[in-house]
Amino acid sequence: MLIAPLQAYAKSKPNVSARNAVLMEQETGRVLMEKRAHEKRNIASITKIMTAIVAIESGNLDEKATASRKAVYTEGSSIYLEQGEKMLLKDLVYGLMLRSGNDSAVAIAEKVGGSLEGFVHMMNEKADWIGMTNTKFANPHGLDQEGHYSTAYDMALLMRYAMQNDMFRKISGTTTYKADSRVYAWGNKNKLLTKYYDYCTGGKTGYTKTAGRTLVTTAKKDDMELIMVTLNGPDDWNDHSHAFEWGFKEYKMKEIRKEGEYDLDSDDENTMGYLWEDVRVPLTKEEVGQLSERVITAHTDGLSSLSSVVGKAVYTVNGEQIEAVSIMSSPEDKDRSYFDQLIQVIKSMAGAY
Repeated sequence: MLIAPLQAYAKSKPNVSARNAVLMEQETGRVLMEKRAHEKRNIASITKIMTAIVAIESGNLDEKATASRKAVYTEGSSIYLEQGEKMLLKDLVYGLMLRSGNDSAVAIAEKVGGSLEGFVHMMNEKADWIGMTNTKFANPHGLDQEGHYSTAYDMALLMRYAMQNDMFRKISGTTTYKADSRVYAWGNKNKLLTKYYDYCTGGKTGYTKTAGRTLVTTAKKDDMELIMVTLNGPDDWNDHSHAFEWGFKEYKMKEIRKEGEYDLDSDDENTMGYLWEDVRVPLTKEEVGQLSERVITAHTDGLSSLSSVVGKAVYTVNGEQIEAVSIMSSPEDKDRSYFDQLIQVIKSMAGAY
């Protein structure tokens, strides 16, 4: 249920209390609404989204981590670890995401990164890889610290990436969890998930005096999933629920291409390519007739000739690019990993000398 009645926004974008906000569609990454989305801000505990995904991708969730003195005495929210206590990394990630444990964040960092500094380096490497160009992490928990900041847009990029991981998605959407070493269950602090909005699928809360209230949530209705981020939002529960309702009302996912053969027709070549999956984009009713498609074919010389990518289909609405998909040389390429294709490229290059 909604906390407050949704206004009749019509086609106007909803007002939000937050200083910074962005509403993004999960499948394409299209931004549906934004407010100072690229302004660098303190982000508080939504930092832990990055901590969680780095920990999950380490592949060591069934190993135990030992709580150090540094972890136990970290200020702020806690899952009440005791010094020397051993806990499964998986349980620590649940404690991190559901209860926002700062002690859990430090224990995770020391286990996965070998040290706080080592883990922070991993966080920043991952941020660079995702494309979070206005983000810098200085710790794994989000307590205010010089050189620790992000933007609403970058945090939406991070959540979009993290939600592609099944384990992260499961943890993010869990309402209660009981670790083996605890006699009580942890309840999720994300009230949009547990109380306020039926379509919410997950998220992470945050707060410090400097950052204010920060919140990242996801919601799914029918076949569309949205990501909402607010920074310094005093009325964030309503900000998120109203933005989601507006997004679901105004936008629908439209299938514009089916998986299968794709005719690359250009002045200098006539080649058949292949789309690995259906192409779907979020559009308003008015935008359906304004969508345009442009094909960019790969050059036939140099490194591109060794790649299975033969082109790219770019989709725009009124000059705004909303999706770009690779066109492959054959359907068989879909079953080959990126690593396998990279090895082939390297071997081909070596054979040329």
